[in-house]
Amino acid sequence: MKERPESWLPRLAEVGERLAEEWQSARRPRSGDQPQPHELRASDDDRERIAQVLQDAHADGRISIVELEERLGVVYGARTLGELASLTADLLPADQQPLQLDDRPVSAIFKQQQRGGRWVVPAELGVTAMFGTTKLDLRDAILQNRRIIINATIVFGGLEIWVPEGLEVIRVSKDKTIRLTKQLTAPDAPVIEVHTSNLIGEIKVKEPPRRKRRR
Repeated sequence: MKERPESWLPRLAEVGERLAEEWQSARRPRSGDQPQPHELRASDDDRERIAQVLQDAHADGRISIVELEERLGVVYGARTLGELASLTADLLPADQQPLQLDDRPVSAIFKQQQRGGRWVVPAELGVTAMFGTTKLDLRDAILQNRRIIINATIVFGGLEIWVPEGLEVIRVSKDKTIRLTKQLTAPDAPVIEVHTSNLIGEIKVKEPPRRKRRR
């Protein structure tokens, strides 16, 4: 009896994602000097994000007033993103956490995969899109470096990058470099370099609307 395509596609996607992660991990540089996402310093805005989740959890009865006060005490004394992220781990699913500290490769095999919100973009990130689409939303992200390298493997798929104002994106291939952002940026602006050795698909960059000039 023949299997229907929908029965083996999920398994094929799972195998593809595992192979893509192993491939991208092997290409990732090993550097003891580079701070990990959970070691980065937290901002006041990051603390307020966590505080809001805790207050919402108290409002609907998930944590008591005593636990709320204890966790808020930790929030306002926290120095790193890792300290903050641990305070909401038991309150929301992983994809709804106010801080995303996952620096693993992003793979979309026969599906759509995205990473966005308040997340740390590592200095070098592996991205795979095979018969699928990977979306990276950088509008509220924390860049680990002012120069980020994205190693992209795109096979009959697409990579979509949403950027804030003032961030430049370029594509680097074997024979040429192409600027993908159209709006002007400062000479010292942060840069996202998308490195592609094989590209059978599409890379799109979504920029904020141009500001209208005052007369």
